[in-house]
Amino acid sequence: MITPRLGVFLRRTVALIAVLVLWELAAGPLGWVDPFYLPPPSDIGATLADLFAGGDIYQHLASTFGAALAGLALGVFIGALFGFSAALVPVLAELLEPVMVLLNAIPRVILAPLFIIWLGIGMGSKIALSFILVVVLTFFSVYNGIREVDVRLVERVRTLGGGSWMVLREVYIPSVVSWVMSNLKVAVGFAFTGAVVGEFVASTRGLGYLLSFAQTTYNASLSMALIFMVVVVVMLLFSAAGWLERRLLRWKYR
Repeated sequence: MITPRLGVFLRRTVALIAVLVLWELAAGPLGWVDPFYLPPPSDIGATLADLFAGGDIYQHLASTFGAALAGLALGVFIGALFGFSAALVPVLAELLEPVMVLLNAIPRVILAPLFIIWLGIGMGSKIALSFILVVVLTFFSVYNGIREVDVRLVERVRTLGGGSWMVLREVYIPSVVSWVMSNLKVAVGFAFTGAVVGEFVASTRGLGYLLSFAQTTYNASLSMALIFMVVVVVMLLFSAAGWLERRLLRWKYR
């Protein structure tokens, strides 16, 4: 018996296969597309196989992974800390909120050249760019999560004898976790955007560095292979974030 979830998966799989077959034919036997600009999936697959067979790709993956995950972890931690502090201490909110609003208003990737000047072309500048992309998102998730807590719920906990610690544990933390987890998938994408953009601007390794090399050599197959690799990695992390969300927020899925 085919369940609804399995049916959706099968339809998506058939649609993907149909697109790939049409793409292969259009860039190959049918000649509708110039393979110099849009290589067929078979060429992209062969390029991917060559990258992994050579072995050099692993150091580039490790560089991008390391910068993205470090920036993600730091951004979530610092953003949650700042958001929590600002929501509970009005004086801090007056100082932090305008800064975060300003950072949110500008395209933060334009800070990449500055980070490279300050921190060099090593991993530090890539972590900094990933961090600045994630910290703003996390700050507003936590800040708004606490501010959206129903005041009557806090008053009831206090009326029943709950102290500050119980209010924090039973009211504020569940609300914060819910808001942070709902935005974690977006934060993962931002973290990888920061790492790859930083490597693209100036680096000696990483997927962004390889993309820059592919661009300068007009190698469309390599560019598509690297883009596919980034998409697969981010989708795997999306799945991990979704699993973590379901585990931490089991009460929402009952």
